[in-house]
Amino acid sequence: MIAEVSYESVACEKRAQRQALISRRDALDPASRAAIDAEIAQRLFQQPEFMGAHTVFSFYSVGSEVDTHVIIERALSLGKVVALPRCVPGSRSMEWYAIDSLEGLVPSSYGIPEPAPVVGRLVDPAARVDSLCIVPGLAFDARGYRLGYGGGYYDIFLSTFPGFALGLCRESHMASESIARERFDRPVSAVLTEARMIRASW
Repeated sequence: MIAEVSYESVACEKRAQRQALISRRDALDPASRAAIDAEIAQRLFQQPEFMGAHTVFSFYSVGSEVDTHVIIERALSLGKVVALPRCVPGSRSMEWYAIDSLEGLVPSSYGIPEPAPVVGRLVDPAARVDSLCIVPGLAFDARGYRLGYGGGYYDIFLSTFPGFALGLCRESHMASESIARERFDRPVSAVLTEARMIRASW
């Protein structure tokens, strides 16, 4: 069992790691990035967790993140329910709304496109056992722990999510050592790169 270290030391370490990883990710040649992301998507489409999911919860990728747009579009074309998150003001929680396309999204306070809060389109993740959630992260380790962006939204979400949580990560951003964790950090079920599917081991 890996002992937890102090909140202050872990938080400080994570802040330094985030900036370094974002800079490294942004520096990757766009053509290389696109090719890697296409490989990740093709691997995902072959996974039983994607094929068998009735509902796909996904983040909307921006900038140099692993591209999720093609994944969202494929899920929609297969008739799956696809839901994107909205950050709830004044909290660290998210609400998920079903979408029919990537059109009509509106920028959040973070500048990330979100679905409009349309009545009747709200999806309850806790009621979707046969679901897949695609989780963002700057880096992941083999245990399924992630270095996120520091908001804590997905750790709160994962604490009650009953489905299969999958991190998307380019191989170059897989951590060679265990990521330092805080008491509220939650792992994903698996991590998918362009080279492999890593089932998390706790």
